Amino acid sequence: MIRVALVGAGYWGPNLIRNFFVCPDTTLVAVCDMDRARLDKVLAGYPGVDAEDSFAALVRRDDVDALVIATPVGSHAPLALAGLRAGKHVLVEKPMAASVREAEAMVAAAREAGRVLMVDHTFVYSGPVRKIKEIVDSGELGDIYYVDSVRINLGLFQHDVNVVWDLAPHDLSIVDYLIGRLPRSLSAFGTCHTDAASGIEDVAYLNLDFGDGLLASFHVNWLSPVKIRSFLIGGSRKGLVYNDLSPDEKIKVYDRGITFADDAESRHGVMIGYRTGDVWSPRIQGHEPLQAMVRHFAECIRDGITPLTDGDAGLRIVRILEAAQRSIKAQGGRITL
Repeated sequence: MIRVALVGAGYWGPNLIRNFFVCPDTTLVAVCDMDRARLDKVLAGYPGVDAEDSFAALVRRDDVDALVIATPVGSHAPLALAGLRAGKHVLVEKPMAASVREAEAMVAAAREAGRVLMVDHTFVYSGPVRKIKEIVDSGELGDIYYVDSVRINLGLFQHDVNVVWDLAPHDLSIVDYLIGRLPRSLSAFGTCHTDAASGIEDVAYLNLDFGDGLLASFHVNWLSPVKIRSFLIGGSRKGLVYNDLSPDEKIKVYDRGITFADDAESRHGVMIGYRTGDVWSPRIQGHEPLQAMVRHFAECIRDGITPLTDGDAGLRIVRILEAAQRSIKAQGGRITL
């Protein structure tokens, strides 16, 4: 049993508390939060879990093997570094850190301490995304030409990060899981409508160029009157649509596309033909992504496995986010990674 302590009982913390408490591979030892009233309320249904309001005391405890950090982004690096240097394994909420410099320091500290550093990119552990990875790796879609992602809704407004840092990590982590490398360059546009003085953008568009003809675009938005979670992959053979809001057919694979003439005579006529085939929806294994992530964290600690969403994966996402922020401030200037 991996003995776990969680830091931060705010928005995302209760979800992590519940999953670590019920996970058969972990024991939730303590939860730490500066707001004692909120902490007592959150822990009312979790007997035997200690309430801590001092992080310094928590990190010194000998009965804690791992720290889980679910606090505002700006505090991720200081808390994680303190935990790693105290010999604790660390799971940190997305995004991993507030800057590339901080994320690099976290990766280096984990390597030096010989401890697991993992990022809570929850969607990577979901059934639909695992199935998409299986389909992409099988070659069924052919060469990947493009990815179009839309993640928009009304609220929840953040006060410490903009909409890119808040929402884009979900879909960027999916693309990172599928593609496995950084884009070679990106461009981003964003604007602030709610509080111009704050400079916190609430609508943004990102365009990533991975080379080899692969482009990826992302639309993130806190102001949309409707909630949309759409993820489209276009391949040379087939296309795939992932709708996270669909109750039963979250993934649809379309045997539709174009064909190129490959003989000299046809090239003098019509070079492109259109193909329309079947549409099918694969069976998705049902499980809670967050519970799968929690169990994977415990497995990595116990068996010495490199996490699927390790510190290096988290660092790649932060590199993209930081470059996107620079591009937004430069009115869409292209940034080379």
